[in-house]
Amino acid sequence: MILITGASSGLGAALAKLYADENQDVTITGRDQIRLQQVSDASNKIQSIAADLSDESSVSALLDQLPHRPGSVIHCAGSGYFGPIETQQVTEINKLLENNVTSTILLVRELVKRYKDQKINVVVVMSTAALAAKAGESTYCAAKWAVRGFIESVRLELKNSPMKLIAVYPGGMDTGFWPSSGKTLDTSSFMSAEEAAGMLKQAVTASEHGYISDITIQRG
Repeated sequence: MILITGASSGLGAALAKLYADENQDVTITGRDQIRLQQVSDASNKIQSIAADLSDESSVSALLDQLPHRPGSVIHCAGSGYFGPIETQQVTEINKLLENNVTSTILLVRELVKRYKDQKINVVVVMSTAALAAKAGESTYCAAKWAVRGFIESVRLELKNSPMKLIAVYPGGMDTGFWPSSGKTLDTSSFMSAEEAAGMLKQAVTASEHGYISDITIQRG
């Protein structure tokens, strides 16, 4: 079974469909139950559970409701917020940090507590903003750099564990992410969510004795 977060739209929804089409059981989660239901209605292999990953009790309740231990968790949940630093609002900055940093920390923390001695792949989808500074994206880069530091640090803690953390850094995708971020730009040359999902799925396929730990998906 595969658990996919942030799957009410975009990359998460595309991944859910891709795995379900291969007859794999998928559980999707996000905050919007209606949008989650729309994704899960597309296949009887997909079930949905609404959850707020920035809340400790909600994360715990989500994992309690899973039908069985997931073989993989793909964490796509997150949000964007852009603009010159002097124009950014404190409430939006805090929301950005909750959606990107807090959610990742709480989810990975709970997964490690429960499954660190189990063979499970935890895939954390970030952004190329975690790799390079970008003007007008200061707090977004700060959030993604924080997640990258967290993942690399926990990976060291799990050095002798069968649980593996896989970091994914996708470039621009043509999804609903951009309108909700407040940033206006032409996304016609960006990857579709389906294209990125296909590349990600192929890259995270492990062999018996090895796996790819860091994946960068650049748009052409």
